[in-house]
Amino acid sequence: MGTQRSSGGDNPLQTDRGNTIIQDAVVKSIVGVAAEEVEGIQTTTGGGRLPGDTSRTVGEFLGGLSGGGDVRTRGVSVEVGEAEAAADLTVKALYGKPIPQTTQAVRDNVVRRVESLTGLKVTEVNVDVADIYFPDEQVH
Repeated sequence: MGTQRSSGGDNPLQTDRGNTIIQDAVVKSIVGVAAEEVEGIQTTTGGGRLPGDTSRTVGEFLGGLSGGGDVRTRGVSVEVGEAEAAADLTVKALYGKPIPQTTQAVRDNVVRRVESLTGLKVTEVNVDVADIYFPDEQVH
């Protein structure tokens, strides 16, 4: 992933009256929700885990100690600059749906949601299909 931390060009987050900074956690949440809006995709957000994954992440462990922690962003990583963002996410695809078309739909929805909700330009969305699930499996 790569984002530029320059403020050149037409950036709605940087105005003559002040700057808006979008934190990574905000973009991570948007990416996770946007990916799950696509039919035929399960992310590891919402507390779901890939098969065989019973371990807690360091963030989940520390979040449990502090009373915080958000497992909705598990499987999502982002780089956020002043005007751009990039995302990597891990998903499971529905068996029988064409993976290239489904992941392109994820990519398109993530870009649309992040750009419209944050004003950041999305430079890339990498989708790692780590597993498949079957139609009769419960989604989460």
